[in-house]
Amino acid sequence: MPGSQTLRQLKRSDFIYFLSYHTRWSDNDQYSHVNNSIYYHLFDSVVNTFLIECCGQNPQSSPLIGLVISSWCQFFAPLSFPDVLDLGLRVTKLGNSSVTYEIGVFREKEGHPSAVGGYTHVFVESQSRKSASMRKETREGLAKLVVEKAKL
Repeated sequence: MPGSQTLRQLKRSDFIYFLSYHTRWSDNDQYSHVNNSIYYHLFDSVVNTFLIECCGQNPQSSPLIGLVISSWCQFFAPLSFPDVLDLGLRVTKLGNSSVTYEIGVFREKEGHPSAVGGYTHVFVESQSRKSASMRKETREGLAKLVVEKAKL
């Protein structure tokens, strides 16, 4: 995970794929900002939408599934209902059976993220849960999101 100062300086252009999210009243906590746990729902939403739309993954029938083995999030500015968010996705490491994602959570029309987080998926056989190399279609889709080391 890069340092928080580096993450804070990221821009929209540092991310490749975007998904829009309209916050809900129930996303807010008692302090009237998006609850920390909701960020992980957002991360899952953008990653899995990309895997389904661009990598041929079907959560119910794909022979391989991605299991999260680590996750993290850095918060920079509060978000609150009724904010509209843009979830930016990129890949910082692509292996044979694993991938590390980074997600920028941007308030609509803002240039810098309110939060940045990520996690690592290890692909496993859906039945046995044994580690397996990614399918060609999955790897090719994820390769489109890989960022250069200079941007990390």
